[in-house]
Amino acid sequence: MENTELTFDPTNLPATPEDDAPAVGLLLNETITRQLHHRTIRAFTDQAVGEDVVATLLDVARHGATSSFYQAVTIIRVKDPAIRDTLYQSSGQPYVGGSLGELFVFVVDLSRVARVREAAGLSLEPIERSGAFIQGVKDTMIAAQNMVIAAESLGLGTCYLGSIGRDPRSIIEAMKLPKFTFPLVGMLIGHPNQAPQMKPRLPRSITTSVDTYPDFEAAEYLEAFADYDETIQTYYDLRESGKRQDSYTNQLQVKPGKGPAERTNMLQIIREQGMCQD
Repeated sequence: MENTELTFDPTNLPATPEDDAPAVGLLLNETITRQLHHRTIRAFTDQAVGEDVVATLLDVARHGATSSFYQAVTIIRVKDPAIRDTLYQSSGQPYVGGSLGELFVFVVDLSRVARVREAAGLSLEPIERSGAFIQGVKDTMIAAQNMVIAAESLGLGTCYLGSIGRDPRSIIEAMKLPKFTFPLVGMLIGHPNQAPQMKPRLPRSITTSVDTYPDFEAAEYLEAFADYDETIQTYYDLRESGKRQDSYTNQLQVKPGKGPAERTNMLQIIREQGMCQD
């Protein structure tokens, strides 16, 4: 395979907004620094991702943790322009179309389990249950995130494509996915052609707790939530592209159920694929 030189360059990271700077006292190395500077990249150069890099990313993905050792994930690299166009039409996202960036689809895959059990004359009922599907979802997302971390450690940009859920049936047909599979998420990986500002995340005081769930009514929780809402308002007001007046609270009030993928009857399609029958 070709030898592609990709090295970590800490000077090539966009600045972290002061309001979302990593807390003092964190243990940092190259990988963690990259994780703390994660951005979604939606614009890529025409520089190809080397075949050795693709092979590395696929191997890293398949070495992720797996529930019950089912290894219930298949990763499909999309090279056929017609299939990529199907994914573009399904997602509705312009950056999915064309040829920039490597495109992958991560598939929940219980079909291997089904074939082994059928060959042994065993019932398929255990893998028709929702619990088995959830196990497959876990395997699939662990593999996907493994690939993201590896790609970003090599200086590449990544973009999750949950938007392919807008029309899963077209993807199932185009990719000839058998029963007991489901295209869970897509991913674009390539050489970044943009350096977007980092969108501040909810603070640790809201998203983590010890022993029990955080108390919504606690004064410190309410204060942290209000401060975060203000931080997001400032972010949208000051960011270099797509300025708008918005807040985190407002998005939770107006966005749920509006996106095309959110309106798709996922459960019906998953059941058509043989899973989540209970």
